[in-house]
Amino acid sequence: MAMGVDSDYNPSVEAFREIEYPMLKDALYLDHAGTTLYPKSLIERYSQDLIGNLYGNPHSASTASQTTSECIDDVRLSLLQLFQADPDDFDVVFVANATAGIKLVMDAFRDSGNFWYGYHKDAHTSIVGVREAAAKHTCFETDEDVEHLISNPMSTDDLEVPGLFAYPAQSNLNGRRLPLGWCGRLRESATSAGVSLFTLLDAAAFASTSPLDFSNADEAPDFTVLSLYKIFGFPDLGVLLVRKASGGILSHRKYFGGGTVDMVLCLRERWHAKKSGTVHEHLEDGTLPIHNILAVRHALDTHQELFGSLERVSRHTAFLAEKLFNELILLRHSNGVPVCEIYKDSKSPYQDRTTQGPIVAFNIRSSRETWISNAEVEKLAAVKNIQLRTGGLCNPGGIASHLKLEPWEMRRNFSAGQRCGVDDEILDGKPTGMVRLSLGAMSTINDVQRFIGFMKEFFVEHEAERTSPGSCSLIPQAGLSMAVESLTVFPIKSCAGWRVPQGWAWRVRQEGLAWDREWCLVNRSTGAALSQKQHPRMALIRPTIDLANGVLRVFVVGSSEEVAVPLSGDPTVLANNEHYNLRNAKVCGDLINAQVYASDELATFFTRAVGAPCQLARFPAASSSSFGRHTKAHLQPHQREMDDVTIPGAYPKARTDEVRVARPILLSNESPILVITRSSLNRLNEHIKSNGGKAAHAEVFRANIVIAENLAAPPGLEQPYVEDEWRALQIGEQHFQMLGACRRCQMVCVDQETAVKNEEPFATLAKTRRFNGRVFFGQHACHVPVKMNATPADQDPTIMVGDKVSAFWKGVDEEP
Repeated sequence: MAMGVDSDYNPSVEAFREIEYPMLKDALYLDHAGTTLYPKSLIERYSQDLIGNLYGNPHSASTASQTTSECIDDVRLSLLQLFQADPDDFDVVFVANATAGIKLVMDAFRDSGNFWYGYHKDAHTSIVGVREAAAKHTCFETDEDVEHLISNPMSTDDLEVPGLFAYPAQSNLNGRRLPLGWCGRLRESATSAGVSLFTLLDAAAFASTSPLDFSNADEAPDFTVLSLYKIFGFPDLGVLLVRKASGGILSHRKYFGGGTVDMVLCLRERWHAKKSGTVHEHLEDGTLPIHNILAVRHALDTHQELFGSLERVSRHTAFLAEKLFNELILLRHSNGVPVCEIYKDSKSPYQDRTTQGPIVAFNIRSSRETWISNAEVEKLAAVKNIQLRTGGLCNPGGIASHLKLEPWEMRRNFSAGQRCGVDDEILDGKPTGMVRLSLGAMSTINDVQRFIGFMKEFFVEHEAERTSPGSCSLIPQAGLSMAVESLTVFPIKSCAGWRVPQGWAWRVRQEGLAWDREWCLVNRSTGAALSQKQHPRMALIRPTIDLANGVLRVFVVGSSEEVAVPLSGDPTVLANNEHYNLRNAKVCGDLINAQVYASDELATFFTRAVGAPCQLARFPAASSSSFGRHTKAHLQPHQREMDDVTIPGAYPKARTDEVRVARPILLSNESPILVITRSSLNRLNEHIKSNGGKAAHAEVFRANIVIAENLAAPPGLEQPYVEDEWRALQIGEQHFQMLGACRRCQMVCVDQETAVKNEEPFATLAKTRRFNGRVFFGQHACHVPVKMNATPADQDPTIMVGDKVSAFWKGVDEEP
């Protein structure tokens, strides 16, 4: 249906949004398909209700319990009225969420014996999962396949057993809306054919912004699931709406719990009598989430007062979605290449609310038509305080069909490391996920404009902004000498660094600089290593290496408290093992066997410092060889134009392409050593300051080695980003192989002095240092042994601040 701008957009949202949704201050929220936001007045009303009234467990006859029971009954009726469902024809079953409702239906069908199951390719993963309990199952890849089922229910091979057909009212991936009329038509044809075939409608995405009309029970689904937090933001509660005429099959469910039986015998005899009342009495096991259900009353009232009706919300969000789609589709690079590849059904125009919901799914292309990684989009969005969703979106059929991924390709991607929750990458020239923007009742036209501005700032390429991999000229470095400006060790991963004092010769190990990233902080529950991305306060944790006393000392900015742990290579050898627990920990996706300190004092110290329950753990160099963490860094496409070079003095005489073996690492992300140059940092800061930003300090890049031109060098000879072309370095007497450019994330935006997050320097890096959709700054490196330990310096390699640095590429020694 066509819509007019004046009547469909709801400007009143702009009037109350600042008051009702204070959490949106400075934030752009575009993930309403995940959960919408709750208004302030809803939480206040709910809080006042709980404070002012006494509610008890409904499985009792007390006054407080009966009050609760009456409120729950009222909420059931209110929800039926919301969906225009007659209480004589429908019942409401409360569940944790839509997925729990799907599983409840599946349990009943499984316990009834063999059953056939069909599902549409646009279904959410939770709908797909039901197939594992079915005797036979079919994925309907097209709407025409469903139409064939409706016209010929016996075409499913075997429907002598009960059948269940499930599909989404709206795709959670791209907002495409499927025909609601399928349910009634399928029931009619199945009844005529004498087939027992039921329908399950996943309305979680649809109902979040559109009304459901079940006034005609004959045309309604047999079972409908939805999540109330997608409609109201709060409470976290789901609903299974059951058509009473179809509810009998749910009684086949074998499990029973407290509240769903009238009598149970368990001594000498096993017998029970199920409740004989309503559908929900058969299915709601145990005590209901009564406080969540009580909140629904206030959610319904507040939603109506703010937005009027779901029909009004539907028109409002459809208007915004159409505008967002139109703006994205018009974005072009300077050479005319479209910026966005938008995934939508050709039969679902954004002008028609019956076929398209308020979701836009897309991927981004560069001006050279290469894909931009979704991980980079999400990093930049986080810097700009934009909340969106990327990835596979829990919709395997939609992802496969829109991205044209064959089953063998998805299996190959899995074997290459692709997992749910892992950064989406471009594998063999194809994206593995997409960006999803979803709008809600409290979205505004300013939200759309702000996101389009974000796209124009970072992803629309203009000729003047384009960065070419060959932009650094390879002029000889005659007359220019370089030296080590600083050496920094980061003993505890993601905490502050410790600078090696001038004049100290610092040992270089195969895993990196001595004591670098041997420790980490792990979540006490999950064992996952913490980082500044989630816990910026880790920047205030300051380790210092006390070689004289053989300990690592740690203090926190603003506190006089200090703790210390031994520096010994393997502390379990020198101490009672009661002080350490061997435990699996997860670091950058790798599972390691870490030594976790059992000290309550240490756990309390770091928990207080971070603001999250954690423990100190260690992965010492003495034990690293048996646990298999290795380098992940490699030369990037923008670096591969240069020839490989011979590394001077390496034994045996080697070229960089011959020594690209997996190097051991401790707890660093990708490589043993990270190098940046002062000239590149200076150039970056010039760009930042030219736009009114604050210059970035070297510390935010967490580099081990900062290389600078000597102060005595003539002016004007700085070569920013020339390190992209380096293939090897000599620092003092030691040689290093360059492993590739360092990919950056928004963690560089954490101020290492204050722990405050900023937009810079990542925002500027994304405009000046993005290649093939990824942002790079600095170079990974590793130490290369030389000359078979011919000298003491070979046996105990060290470097120090002030050491002379020489770079090599194309086999040419660039020493002055």
